[in-house]
Amino acid sequence: MERFGPPRQDVLDAIRTQLRELADPGRAAGAQAYMKSALPSLGVRVPDVRRVARSAAAAAPFRSGDELRATVLDLWRNSTVREERYAAIDLTAGRSVAKDLHMLPVYEEIIRTGAWWDYVDGISGRIFALLQAHREELTAVLLAWSRDGDFWFRRAAITSQLKAKAATDTTLLSQVLEPNLGDSEFFIRKAIGWALREYAKTAPAWVAGFVATHAAEISPLSRREALRGQGGKPGSA
Repeated sequence: MERFGPPRQDVLDAIRTQLRELADPGRAAGAQAYMKSALPSLGVRVPDVRRVARSAAAAAPFRSGDELRATVLDLWRNSTVREERYAAIDLTAGRSVAKDLHMLPVYEEIIRTGAWWDYVDGISGRIFALLQAHREELTAVLLAWSRDGDFWFRRAAITSQLKAKAATDTTLLSQVLEPNLGDSEFFIRKAIGWALREYAKTAPAWVAGFVATHAAEISPLSRREALRGQGGKPGSA
């Protein structure tokens, strides 16, 4: 377990207080049911959670990356409602840690202990920022994740370049997709289709070619998602 020193209690208190002030019992039960979560929900909308985390951090700026990491992990580990975990992820959005490799253990803990799509997808942009800053190190990490026994790590590897557009490393994209094409897990199949569909907005011919090359392996679900907007036919650009 990583040790980063004491968390910022003022930030934690501000987040917890403000989230409860925004609680919407009418939305809470539905939100909890939608997420199939054992962790209760306050019914606070995601943009409002993001605003709370941002304002708490702005009012009491972190003095170091270690202080931020300690605060994020305290909020994550001791959360009693789902929105506190969302706020923990939102605290990692700061530029000061966007390229900091010491954030990787934090993201790994979120993936392993969160084990659900909203948490895993919530850090995909953070992983991409690290990949841009530390290409060699993160390529090795993502290749390992793409074959991890925990399918949430495999999903994280697959979705790590969702926002890359023209900066997409197609070699890496292929390498994280290929070991997972035959996986029967719904969340993996959806992630494959999602990753390909997003890149198709930049390079539709590449995506159509990838799907055609792997026609015998790729699931119908992944194929449909990948080719959505391309007529559903390999080769249409």
